[in-house]
Amino acid sequence: MVRTKTFILGAIALVALSLLSEPGYSLERRKKKHAKDTTEVSKPDAYGDLVKKAKITEGMVKILTIENDYYFEVADSLMGRDLLIVNKVSGVPYELNDAGLNRGMESNDKLVRFYKDKSMNKVWVTTYNGKVSVPEGDAISESVKANYRESVIEYFPIEAYGKDSTSVVIKVNKIFDGSEKSFNDIYNEISLGGSVKKDLSKILGVKVFPKNVVVKALMTTQVVDGGVAVPLTVETTTNLVLLPKVPMKPRFADPRVGFFATEHIYFTDEQQQVEKREFVHRWRLEPKPEDIEKYKRGEVVEPVKPIVFYIDPSTPKQWREEIKAGVRDWQAAFEAAGFKNAVVAKDAPEGDEDFDIDDIRYSVITYAASQQANAMGPSVVDPRSGEIIEADVVWWHNVMSLLHTWMRVQTAPIDPRARANKLSDEHMASAIRFVSSHEVGHTFGLKHNMGASHAFPVDSLRSPSFTAKMGGTASSIMDYARFNYVAQPGDGVKEITPKIGTYDKFAINWAYRWLDTETPQEELPILNEWIQEHEGDPMYWYGEQQDPKDPIDPRSQDEDLGDDIVKANRYGIMNLKRIVPNIVAWTEEDGESFAEAGKLLMAVINQWKMYAGHVTANVGGIYINNPVKGSPEDRYIPVPKEIQKESVKYLIEEVFIVPEWLFGAEVWKKSYPIQMGVEYSPYTVARELQYATFYNLLKDERLLRMFDSEATLGRAKSYTPEEMFADIHNVIFASSKAGRNLSIYERMTQKNFIDAIIVSSNRAVEKTTKKALHHSNTCCFASKAPEFTIEPREEVQLRTLHFSSMGRVSEAVSVKRGELLKVLKLAENKRNTGNVETRNHYEDLIIRIKEALNMR
Repeated sequence: MVRTKTFILGAIALVALSLLSEPGYSLERRKKKHAKDTTEVSKPDAYGDLVKKAKITEGMVKILTIENDYYFEVADSLMGRDLLIVNKVSGVPYELNDAGLNRGMESNDKLVRFYKDKSMNKVWVTTYNGKVSVPEGDAISESVKANYRESVIEYFPIEAYGKDSTSVVIKVNKIFDGSEKSFNDIYNEISLGGSVKKDLSKILGVKVFPKNVVVKALMTTQVVDGGVAVPLTVETTTNLVLLPKVPMKPRFADPRVGFFATEHIYFTDEQQQVEKREFVHRWRLEPKPEDIEKYKRGEVVEPVKPIVFYIDPSTPKQWREEIKAGVRDWQAAFEAAGFKNAVVAKDAPEGDEDFDIDDIRYSVITYAASQQANAMGPSVVDPRSGEIIEADVVWWHNVMSLLHTWMRVQTAPIDPRARANKLSDEHMASAIRFVSSHEVGHTFGLKHNMGASHAFPVDSLRSPSFTAKMGGTASSIMDYARFNYVAQPGDGVKEITPKIGTYDKFAINWAYRWLDTETPQEELPILNEWIQEHEGDPMYWYGEQQDPKDPIDPRSQDEDLGDDIVKANRYGIMNLKRIVPNIVAWTEEDGESFAEAGKLLMAVINQWKMYAGHVTANVGGIYINNPVKGSPEDRYIPVPKEIQKESVKYLIEEVFIVPEWLFGAEVWKKSYPIQMGVEYSPYTVARELQYATFYNLLKDERLLRMFDSEATLGRAKSYTPEEMFADIHNVIFASSKAGRNLSIYERMTQKNFIDAIIVSSNRAVEKTTKKALHHSNTCCFASKAPEFTIEPREEVQLRTLHFSSMGRVSEAVSVKRGELLKVLKLAENKRNTGNVETRNHYEDLIIRIKEALNMR
C-alpha cells in the first residue's frame, strides 16, 4: 500500500513536469478530452464584476484590490517570462534583532515563471535553476531539457479572463499572508523553523511599478525558548521582479581576480567534457550608443545607467556625508574602467510616497538600530548572467564600537586622538568612510582580497612618503587590513586608514570594462592578457580568503599587515607595550569604574593573541599561486625553512614564555580584562590563550604539511616537526634540565605543551592503541573572543588541499609520541628534585603521559 502511494505521488510530479518541457510552453495544449476533469472556467462576466468592485493599479501586472483581497491581472505576454522573487526583512522584534536579523537583509531569491493552463483553468508557477545553457538545434538540447526540468511550486485558480482573453486574473493572498511558503518562507530561511500563524499575519499593502511588484506583509509565528512560548512577528517585503528577455552578456570569472560568481554549465554536441564556468557578479555598465567610439578610443564616458546608492533616512546626520564619500571614493576605480559618474550617492528623496528602501528599484545603505557590531554588503543577482540588479549595505549602529576598539589598540601609540573612551565625530567619521568603501566594494561584486596587505613591505608602513603616496595599509580596501599598527611613534606616518588601492582599480577595470564582443568566450584572451601584464607584481595579487582557524597560505590572512608577518608583529608588540602602562590613564573618568580599562586591556590581549595566530600560519604554510600556461611561478611553494623557524622563535619568545609586560602589568590591580560582561583573571587568560596557541601549532594537519614539504624538498631545505619540537622543548624545559624550581607559569607552559600534544593526537593514536588517549575537558578562551569582522565571512577558502588522509600511520603520530617519551624520561629523572610544587608537577606529567600512551 505504501509503495502504491509513493508511485502515485511520483507520477503526479512527472505529469506536472511533463507540461513544462520548454520555456514558453502553453499548458493549454493538453488534449481536450481531459477537459471534463478540470475545474469550471470563470463566468463570462467575472472580469467585469471584479473590475467594478476593485481599486486598480497598473504596472508590470494590474493589481485589483477588493477590501483585504489582492488579485493580479497577468498578461499573456508575461507568461513564461523570467521573474525573480526577492524577499527582504523590513522589521523584526527584539528577540530576532538581538540574534542579528535586521531590516535590509535578504532572506531568499528565487527564479520563477508563470504559465497559463486554460484547460485546467489555472496558472502554474514553476522555479528552475538558470545555471545550464545549450545551443538550440544541438542534439543534446533535448537531453538537457529532460534532465534540467522546471519544478512546480504553486498554482492559482483563474478567477477571470481579461478583455480578449489576453490576460488572466488570479487571487494571490495565499502566497503573501503566510498560508503558503512557495514565495516567502521566512522562518525556515532564517533557520528558525515553524509555521506562520495565518490568523496573526496579514498583507500590509501592495504596490506595482513597470518592472516589479512590492508586497509588504506581517508574518507571525511562535517558538519555544527555555520552556517559554515566544511570539515573533517579522515584517517582510517581497519583490517580484521582471528580468530582461535577453540577459546581460556574462563575464567569466578567473581565480586570479577576486569576484563573487555564479556557477554555470555549458552543454554542446562538440564537447568531449562539460564546460563549467562562473559568471562574475557585476552591474550592467555600458557606454551610451553615441559614445561607443569615444569609449573604444580610451575616452572616459558616462554609462547608460549609473549605480546609485541612497542613504537610509534613519542614518544619524553626522555620518551621512562620510558614508556617501565612501561610495564616491570608487569613482576613480570606475574611471579606470572608462566610466565617469558611474557611482552616485545621495540622500533618500523626501516626500516621495513610492520610495521604499526595501523596493528592489533602490540600492540603499540601510542603517540598523542594533547592538550587533557589524556591516555587510550583499547584492541581488540575475542568476542567468551574474548581473547585479540591486544592492543593500546593512550598517549596524554598533559597528562603531569595533572601529573604536581597532583604532585604540592599533593606532593609539602614534595618534593621541584614538586614546579616549569616546572619539571625536571627525575621527570616527574617517573610519566610517573606510567601512563604507569596503562594504560598497562588495556590492560591486568584489570578494575579500586577504593578500592585499602582503603587497606592502613592512618597513614601508613606517614611511610617511610611502603611506602618503600609496594610501592606507594595503593594495586593496577589500582586505581586512584595518589600521596601521606597524608605524612607531616618531615615524611621522599620518595615512593609517585603509584606502581604495591599486588592486581595486585593476579589478574594477578587469570586470567592468565594456568589450565589443558577442560571447564571453571571446573575451577570455583579452582578460587573461590584462592579468598577465601585472604578473609577479604583488600590488595586483589576489589572495583568496581562507578559514581563519587554519590558513594554509600565510600571505592571505585576516587582520595582518606587511610582507613579513613576524617583523610586522614585533613592531605591533612594541606598540602594545606602549599602550599597557597607559591603559588606566587613557580610560579613567571621574566617578566611573575601571570597566573601560578592562575593555582596553582585553583588546590588547586579543591583539596579542591575533599576532600569535598570524605567525603560526607560517609554520607548515604553503604559498598557493594560480599559474597559467607561460607563468614562471609554481602552484605550491612551501614557506621557506628560515621563515618557519623564525616564526616558532617568535611564538617561544612572545607566547610560550609568558610575557611579563602583559600579564604582570599594574592595570590588573584596577581591572581584569572584560569581555561581554565577564572578567578574566591573569592566570586564566594566560593559560587558556597559550594553550590555544600550542594546540593550533601542533595539530596534525600542520605537521603533515611539514612532512609533505620534507618529502618534496628534502630534509635539508625543510623545517621538520622534529626540529620544531626540539626548538620548543629546549626552551620550556630548560629550568627542569637545570634542576631549578619551576615557577607557576613554567609549570603551566609544560602542562599546556604536553596536553596539546595528547589532545591533538587523540583521534590518530586511539586506532593504534588499546584505548584512546586521555582527553582533558579544556575550554579555549579564544572561543569566547569576538571575531573582529565587518561582515559574515565568505564561505570559501583556497582550493581544498588534503593532507590528513590515514593520519594514524603518519609521521605526526611518531613525532608526538617521541616527544612524550622524551618528556617522560626527563620527568622521571627529575621527580625528586625541586620544591613540593615542582615535584608534584613532575608526578602529574608522568601520570598524564603514561595514561596517554597506555603504559599504566
